[in-house]
This record gives sequence, structure tokens and C-alpha cells, in this order.
Amino acid sequence: MTNLQPFEGKPFPTMGVELELQLINLFNFNLATEASDFLRRLDEKPHSGEIKPEITQAMIEINSSIHEEYFSLNKELVDLRNLIANEAYQTHIGVCGGGTHPFQKWKKQRIFSTERFAHVSEQYGYLAKQFTVFGQHIHIACPTGDDALYLCHALAQYIPHFIVLSAASPFQQGVDTSFDCSRLAVISAFPLSGTPPWVLSWKEFKTYFDKLFNLGIVKSMKDFYWDIRPKPEYSTIEIRIGDTPLTVEKAAELGAYAQLLVYWLLDKKPILHKDIYYTYLINRFRSSRYGFDAIIVNSINESQIPLVDDILQVCDQLGDYAKTLKSSEALARIREAVLHRQNGATWLRKQYAELETLEDTVRRQSILWMSDNSPENYEQSV
Repeated sequence: MTNLQPFEGKPFPTMGVELELQLINLFNFNLATEASDFLRRLDEKPHSGEIKPEITQAMIEINSSIHEEYFSLNKELVDLRNLIANEAYQTHIGVCGGGTHPFQKWKKQRIFSTERFAHVSEQYGYLAKQFTVFGQHIHIACPTGDDALYLCHALAQYIPHFIVLSAASPFQQGVDTSFDCSRLAVISAFPLSGTPPWVLSWKEFKTYFDKLFNLGIVKSMKDFYWDIRPKPEYSTIEIRIGDTPLTVEKAAELGAYAQLLVYWLLDKKPILHKDIYYTYLINRFRSSRYGFDAIIVNSINESQIPLVDDILQVCDQLGDYAKTLKSSEALARIREAVLHRQNGATWLRKQYAELETLEDTVRRQSILWMSDNSPENYEQSV
């Protein structure tokens, strides 16, 4: 018997996003362990998508509905943000994005009381509380299980793009880590993190999954913490590498970027090369560490290229596809962020340099997420 669901498939690359959010104590700007009460209040409000608990009591997660276009995804995320922000103001707590809280201490966190989180805590010990980090997961629908596995590997070379564009975790445990994205070091500690196996058909993948299932290593796809994984229950691939951006508008842009890449890859079907994994980890590290200054390595043509140039080249090749998917605005905003080398990490460091305390930085971080960042004001915000 297996817990791997069949991959039914969807013909069009619809998208959805999950965002893990920080709950903030507005007196000391540390994390607030208020998820249970806050979620109870939010459950009383009608809303689309889902708002649910995460592994510790200082986190919540929002899940969007399924969307075909960038503008509808952006609108739903803005509506959810406004609902959450309004309830947070009434509850006297803050909410913010970002991949890590700058100075919280993991040992003070409390595991949210569910059967799954209790199992994770028992299995991984102190790592479960260290898992109080905050990411964006992007789901893109795939026609078949074979397509999903193709995309899991084909998207591997674009992982540095998502890391640097979403990067918003320069501070951890009260220090500047020198990384744009320090959150990934926590994820990498889990034994089933990293990349999926080099299998290219759903039949092969089922054999692989059943083997691990029968060995008692996994029970479901949730037990894999890969950077990209197939999700047969949704007929999607799930890109899990990004920090939670500082605004929901940025999250919608990254969802649109992922949709464009999938649309382009399934149309062009470039040949897969297993050699991409020779440089996968070094490119992952460099983009996390150096952000827009990273130089990434192409193991196929044995060359090196600035990450900024690589993203801009991809933006050029996606231009016509963006017109088809009505996401030209999202692509333009991504290009603008790259040209100006602006991400959440640069914004947070700028706030800290100006305010000189991490507490005030978190205060401004919360104000930013809970504010109405309309498109015309967006570039001034982040």
C-alpha cells in the first residue's frame, strides 16, 4: 500500500502561492506566540483561500486560490493581506513578511498543537523549533506526472533567480549574517532536503516513493523538503526555495515569474542535462550569500555569468509569453528590481542602517507588509 496519490494533471499552468508569515509583538517587536487566538478570530471572517497554522505558534500561513493570471492572484493576496492586517490592528499584534525574524531565539518558540507538527517535533528535535523561518511556496499546474518531473529538474537552473528575487533574511539571532538569504541554512539541515532523485517518469518516481515508504522513511510527499517537489494531490510542481517576500505584491510577481518559466519550458522542452547538479549547490549558495552580486556557474557550457545578467536574459526570452499570460507588468517589475538590485535583504539592511536597531527595523517591516502597497507606490517601498 502506498500514500502516493496519482498525478491526474491539468492542461493549463495555473498557479497558487503559500506564504508563511510572522506574528509580531508590538511592544518589543519579537515574535508573538499568538497564532491560536489569531487564527480563531480570522476563521470568523469570510475570505477566499486558506489561513492556517504553521509549525510554531508565532507563524501563520496563507494559501491562495487557483489562478490563471497574475492580476487575479495579486488581487486575492491583497484582499487577504487587508483582512489579516485589519484583524491584527484590532488584536494589537503585527504581521510581516521576511524569511527570518532578525532576533528571535528558536528555543523560546512553541510547537503548534497538531498531530503532524507533534510528529515533526518528535522526529527532528530542536530542528523543529529552528524551523521558525518563513518561506513562499509556488504551485504551478502540470499536464502529466512526467511533465512534473521534467520541470522539477528543468527549473533547477533557475533556482538562484527565485532565491535572489525573494531574499529577505539577512538577519538572524541578532546579527547580520552577511547572507541575503540566511533562511536556507535552516532548511538544509533536514535529511530529506535538497533535490529530487534523477527520475524522469512518474512510473519511476512511484517506484522510488514506494521504496522509501516501505522502508518507513516517508509517509507522504510532505516528508520531502526538496527545493522543488511534485505535488500529485494538486497536479502541480511546488517551488519551495524562496523567502516570504516583504509584500504580497512581490509574492504575486514571483508566482507569475514561475508560471512564465513553466509555460516556456513546456513549450520549448529544452533537453535535460544531469550535469546541472554539478553546480547546483554552489549556485544555490552563491545566490543566498551574495545576492545580486553572485556569479553563477553553467556546468553545461562550462561558463560563469553574473546572476543579474542571467535573470535579465531570461526576462527577455519570456517577454512574448508574458503577453500571452497577461503578466507583462509582473515581468517588468522583476526586471526593474534586478536593474536596481533591490530585494527584501537590501531594503532591510537600509532600514537597519537608518534606524540602528533591529526592533525598529521589524516595526517598519511590519508596517510595510500591513500597508497598501499599490503598484504605483511599490518601487518606492521595496
